Amino acid sequence: MNDRTTIQELHSKGYSNRAIARELNCSPSTVGYELKRGTVSVYRYKAVEGQSTYELHRSECGRKSLFLRRHKFIDYVSHCFHNHGWSLDACVGYALAKGIFQKDQVVSTKTLYNYVDLGLMDIKNGDLPEKVKRNTKTRRARVNKRI
Repeated sequence: MNDRTTIQELHSKGYSNRAIARELNCSPSTVGYELKRGTVSVYRYKAVEGQSTYELHRSECGRKSLFLRRHKFIDYVSHCFHNHGWSLDACVGYALAKGIFQKDQVVSTKTLYNYVDLGLMDIKNGDLPEKVKRNTKTRRARVNKRI
């Protein structure tokens, strides 16, 4: 916020982008982007406006989780798993085969297993019989000592 105030003061005094950049020890294009972000009227820059625009853009960036957008399908999978004893893969396959959910409303089986690992679903790793049976340790070949 301090740099934005400096930009506002120097810009109001008529300094160029390069002169402001030299003062702040940054690139002139950075100053230009900041002036573009925080310009309220034609030639008027406000640091507070630049900060609020930055925070708005920052809150909207990044990939949004499918877990929140596809909660109906995840509830369906949880219901089928607990009540019918189906595997996660069977839940996905049945939902697609019977047309209960469209392709864009379903997450993959791998994603469901990731959600279980992260603890986002009410299914635990101990509830999955195939996952408990698997040995995930890496196997190393024994090295010949004579070599």
